Amino acid sequence: MQDESGLTEKRMFGGLAFLINGNMAVSASGQGGMLLRVDPADTATLVERPEASRFEMRGREMDGWLRIDATGLATMRKLTSWVSRGVRYARSLPAK
Repeated sequence: MQDESGLTEKRMFGGLAFLINGNMAVSASGQGGMLLRVDPADTATLVERPEASRFEMRGREMDGWLRIDATGLATMRKLTSWVSRGVRYARSLPAK
């Protein structure tokens, strides 16, 4: 991910977030695992995977935001797959 153009790092959500052109792609969670930004239309399908759940903010589950637990990041292949999904979605959004 370090070679991505428009990449910045920022402390957010209790962890370190990686943004593409100002849009969050992924965040290393201070609670373990990862917070991931995805297309809201893909949320229902993705949360069927055991390692993924909807991110909850202020007591409300949000489509387009997932928490990926550590089991979903246990191998480089799994980690790369999730990070790539977040980067693709962040790139699809207008720059901030």
